[in-house]
Amino acid sequence: MDDKSLLTVNVVTPDGVVYDNMTDLAVCKTTLGEVGIMPNRVPLLASLAIDEVRVKTGEDSFDEIAVSGGFIEFSNNVLSVVASAAERKENIDASRAERARARAEKRIATAKETHNVDDLRRAEVSLRRAMNRLNISKH
Repeated sequence: MDDKSLLTVNVVTPDGVVYDNMTDLAVCKTTLGEVGIMPNRVPLLASLAIDEVRVKTGEDSFDEIAVSGGFIEFSNNVLSVVASAAERKENIDASRAERARARAEKRIATAKETHNVDDLRRAEVSLRRAMNRLNISKH
């Protein structure tokens, strides 16, 4: 990556900076689909899906960051990822994520039994967040 243009990737949450690095490729999943960000592309603003942000670090290697929604903004070769919550792959506690998955599944079952649509939606989002963290931790 020495001779190429690079972009800076910043992942931030309300708690602070989770990730800051330079790369020639970052891949994010927006609510409209997956997008690859390379240096010198046109500016972009998009809503993030609950998924992972992948940042290329070598020929075939990527840093992986679990994000729980938010948005991305790209301009002047800076990709800012603003998420409500984010964790680098190496910081994910898989057993904690598994417990969150189990709790969310119980809440889904209870919400279905009581026909509580609001609780069901919140529980489904919690389940997607837990499954995202589990999937990334197992890569």
